[in-house]
Amino acid sequence: MREVPKISRTLSVIVPAFNEEENILLVYRRLADLSVSSDYSFEFVFVDDGSTDGTFSILKTLSAEDRRVKVLRFSRNFGSHAACAAGLAHASGDASAFISADLQDPPEVVLRLAAQWEQGFDVVMGAREWEGNSLRVLPKLYWRLVKRFALRNMPENGFDVFLVDRKVAAAVSEIGEKNTSVFALILWSGFQQTLITYRKMARHRGISKWTFGKKLKLFIDTFVSFSFFPIRMISFVGVLFALIGFLYAVIVVFNRIFLAVPIEGWTSLMVVLLVVSGIQLTMLGVLGEYLWRNFDESRKRPLFIIRDRIGLTTPGNGA
Repeated sequence: MREVPKISRTLSVIVPAFNEEENILLVYRRLADLSVSSDYSFEFVFVDDGSTDGTFSILKTLSAEDRRVKVLRFSRNFGSHAACAAGLAHASGDASAFISADLQDPPEVVLRLAAQWEQGFDVVMGAREWEGNSLRVLPKLYWRLVKRFALRNMPENGFDVFLVDRKVAAAVSEIGEKNTSVFALILWSGFQQTLITYRKMARHRGISKWTFGKKLKLFIDTFVSFSFFPIRMISFVGVLFALIGFLYAVIVVFNRIFLAVPIEGWTSLMVVLLVVSGIQLTMLGVLGEYLWRNFDESRKRPLFIIRDRIGLTTPGNGA
């Protein structure tokens, strides 16, 4: 147990928001109510991820009424992971928690995360509870693949919210890596971690901005950034098909010389050509993903561009 009294501690709650004008006010009210019943001091860091609705106007009004509300506004939509990274870089609390702005993650879970942090854990993750075998096939497959081939310390069913100590936030912010997962970077950093479960709620209002395309990009980013498995698989498939081709050639020569079997014609040749060409193009695509990320990092473009800061000047952790 840490020795510093809780009353001296500040929790920063990071809330990325993209077109969440229907939910953002209620999120703030829930967080404000939470702070009343807690001994912690709170800082609410809202990151407007390029919203085109009234989200920023609401946040601007809230910041004028409550100095605990800090606002970052991106110049365009950079994605929830970039928003999370920006929040971690600017948070000044002793610990920083991340929740979504659609109220699927109840703000009250922050105190449960903080309770584990008080026990000495640097990273506290919150995973949703699934009733029976209700975990959907694709999310289950994704988390298991990540755990098996990329990050061995990934929870079995992943996690949706987290709280990290200040030193973890500083370490992750210093990395500054693009095309990656902040959640995965936190696990990769190697700090002492633990897991709690919570009941995820239905979205309060509006529609989810977490599209299939964004999910697919996260899947690719996670594996390319944290695993050499795709490259190793290319080598394996290449060797496998080379062996198959060699064995097939031996069989064809044997049949022609010793059994007088004529060599098969155009149809079989085209089938082999199409299959092998498809595999080669897939391999080139995987290599292209790695090369693109190297090129993107070499250009040194920032992970995000901040259009407006309210209540914040420079990153709180020195990033």
